[in-house]
Amino acid sequence: MSGLPILSLMLAIPMVAAILCLFLEARPARQVALAATLLDFALAVLMWTQFDIGGAQWQFVERADLFGRFQWALGVDGVAMMLVVLSAFLMPLCILASWESVKERVGLYMAMFLIMEVIMIGVFVAQDLLLFYIFFEGVLIPMYLIIGIWGGANRRYAAYKFFLYTLLGSVLMLLAMIAMIREAGTTEIPVLLNYDFPPEMQTWLWLAFFASMAVKMPMWPVHTWLPDAHVQAPTAGSMILAGVLLKMGSYGFLRFMMPMFPDASAQFMWLIFGLSMVAVIYTSLVALVQSDMKKLIAYSSVAHMAIVTAGLYAFNQQGIEGALIVMLSHGVVSAALFFCVGVIYDRLHTREIDRYGGLAVNMPAYALFFLLFTMASIGLPGTSGFVGEFLSLAGLYEASSWAALACTTGIILGAAYMLYLYRRVVFGELTKDDVKAMPDLNPREWAIFVPLAAVTLWMGVYPESFLAPMRGDVTTVVARLAPTKPAGDAQLAAARPKAAAPADAHHAGGVQ
Repeated sequence: MSGLPILSLMLAIPMVAAILCLFLEARPARQVALAATLLDFALAVLMWTQFDIGGAQWQFVERADLFGRFQWALGVDGVAMMLVVLSAFLMPLCILASWESVKERVGLYMAMFLIMEVIMIGVFVAQDLLLFYIFFEGVLIPMYLIIGIWGGANRRYAAYKFFLYTLLGSVLMLLAMIAMIREAGTTEIPVLLNYDFPPEMQTWLWLAFFASMAVKMPMWPVHTWLPDAHVQAPTAGSMILAGVLLKMGSYGFLRFMMPMFPDASAQFMWLIFGLSMVAVIYTSLVALVQSDMKKLIAYSSVAHMAIVTAGLYAFNQQGIEGALIVMLSHGVVSAALFFCVGVIYDRLHTREIDRYGGLAVNMPAYALFFLLFTMASIGLPGTSGFVGEFLSLAGLYEASSWAALACTTGIILGAAYMLYLYRRVVFGELTKDDVKAMPDLNPREWAIFVPLAAVTLWMGVYPESFLAPMRGDVTTVVARLAPTKPAGDAQLAAARPKAAAPADAHHAGGVQ
């Protein structure tokens, strides 16, 4: 096992399959794509089982000098490993979700998804700053094509908006990376994590990285590309966009901005809390009035990712661990919710909420899965959503009670818009003839829903499986931030047991 270049294999398998798919007819292209993504998932599970919790911070490390300072340097810590597993888990489900709905240029479509898998995994495993940037920007190309070719009626506008927003923010990050390499004299991420940049330089570097990561997450007010991209993207495109691509922004916060620029991170804590508070409440209220199901879930994604940023900037173990669980939970649950929309869209070809109603009568299995993922999105105890939100808010309260109050309000609004959506789609009278004719889930849809439901419940019932590999990395980041951490306003203090009253002591002595 130690000699197996597992990370390079995980990048090579989908890349070879993608090239193959370009030359295949529709049916064999689907089969090759599914086989390649399942093989990658098997390698990801193998990596998870072989990961040494409590061992070296960076594991499965591979290095090869290419040219100049540029290295082929791969490796994972616990956080990166869990995000690689998430990416590899969702990809075969996305291929299955597109099995029947995509009928044009199937080979090219499957190739784009496979190339996106290469790039997504590359973002999380890159240990060289320039290699990371190439992967981080490269993900725009397949996603742009997926939205622009196989999207809805307004797909070109959505694709251009997605591309321009995310590209413009990243140009500043590239300038910051060049400055970092000149200052530190290395492109190696593990070395840069422990390098002390001058405090005044940190401010500018932080702002440059923030311009890129805030758009990628996305944070309010640079979130407006996301609803358009989701509405126009095909079902599988929405699943992977919400499931993994948004997590690249929060990964950037945790991997680069917080440990590399701790002084600037402490300096701008108020900015992150302010934007997160506005995002949670504002996007939840916007979600409440949506008539398009996809748009509603897209706005809910912005609210959930705001809880991630607030949890990360709590600068404590609970907040950061909670943010990471929200990232993993949201990756699974939002992908499941977009698939819930895709299932009924394939039958009726509309996303308008008012066109449905009464689906519990003729689609009971669908209604059950939809209910589970709705509850997970709200944060019902026993589902993955609860664990992450509880930990995030507990950590956030320690740092800022006002921010915790605002984010908790957002969770209440989250229950309002998700239950309102569910009631209108699933309950009520089954009066429309075309809705009455909709059949329940087929075996392919069961095969997608069951793993998503199983992981949602597993993460909710036993989150330690997911937290244990990441705990050491969170502790390292918290220790790095400790010298600059501002004092919180909650003034929490551990209670001391009361001393025995004198009368009680005298009485006890009398009995003896």
